[in-house]
Amino acid sequence: MSTTLQALDYQVQDHVATITLNRPQARNAISAEMKAALAEVVPAIVADSSVRAVILTGAGGAFCAGGDLRGMAEARPTMTHEGWRQRMLDVQPWLSALIQLDRPVIAAVDGAAYGAGFGLALAADFVLASPRARFCLSFMRVGLGPDFGAVYTLPRVVGVQRAKELMLSAREVDAEEALKLGIVMEVLPAESLMPRARALARSFAGASPLATRLIKQDVAQSLASDLPTMLALEAEHQAQCFGSAYQADAVQRFLDKQPPAFRWPDAGS
Repeated sequence: MSTTLQALDYQVQDHVATITLNRPQARNAISAEMKAALAEVVPAIVADSSVRAVILTGAGGAFCAGGDLRGMAEARPTMTHEGWRQRMLDVQPWLSALIQLDRPVIAAVDGAAYGAGFGLALAADFVLASPRARFCLSFMRVGLGPDFGAVYTLPRVVGVQRAKELMLSAREVDAEEALKLGIVMEVLPAESLMPRARALARSFAGASPLATRLIKQDVAQSLASDLPTMLALEAEHQAQCFGSAYQADAVQRFLDKQPPAFRWPDAGS
C-alpha cells in the first residue's frame, strides 16, 4: 500500500508503515495540511493490525523544522485565544495515539528536528540520527512554550533538570550530544539511516504482538507508578504471555534448536 497525501507520503510494506513528512521546500515544517494528513494516517495505523512497526522520517535532508511560522503569522490577525488553544487541541488525538501506539515507532532523523519536529521525534520509541541531525526546542526564540508532547516526553528521556535546560535555553543539540543524552539511540551515516530503520522495523514482524504491546504499556506506566503495582502488573502480563500461542511456538523452536522468530538485527546487518 502506498498513499501520497498533501505534504505527506504513507506506505505499508512488509508489515511496516512508513510516514514521510514531505515538504522539503520548507524543511518539512508542519503545515495545516500536514497535520490533517497525520490525523488521517495515524488512526489508520492504529486500526491496521497487520502493521507491526512504524517508521517516521522526513524528505529532502531534513526531519522537520517545526511549526509553520509563516502560516501562524498569516493567521494571527483573525485568531482568538480560543482559536490558538483549539489549534493545539486538534493535534492531541493523533499525537496521543502515536505516543501510545502499541507497536514500535522508529524515528529516522536526518537534518533539522526543530520545535514541533523535535517533539514529533520524541514520540518515537527509538530515534536514529545521521551525523548532520540537529535537535532544538526553539520555542523560546519566538516567545512560545514547547508543544507536540515535548513537555511530557522529554523529561522522561533526559530527566527534569536537563529537560528544563533544553527548553529554556532553546539551544541546538547535535547528533553526538543527543546520543549521550539518550535522545538518540544510534548515530549512523546518512545513507545507512533508512536501511537501519527498516531492518529494525521489519524485525518486529516476527515478534510477539502481545509481548510488544505489554512491554510498551508497562514501561509507560512504570514512570508514574510504584513497585507493588508494577510487580502485580508483571505477574498478570507474564501470565498472559505464557498463555499465548506465540510463546508456546517460541519455546518449541528453542527445544528444536531452530532460530527464534524474532531477533533484533545487528547494527551492521
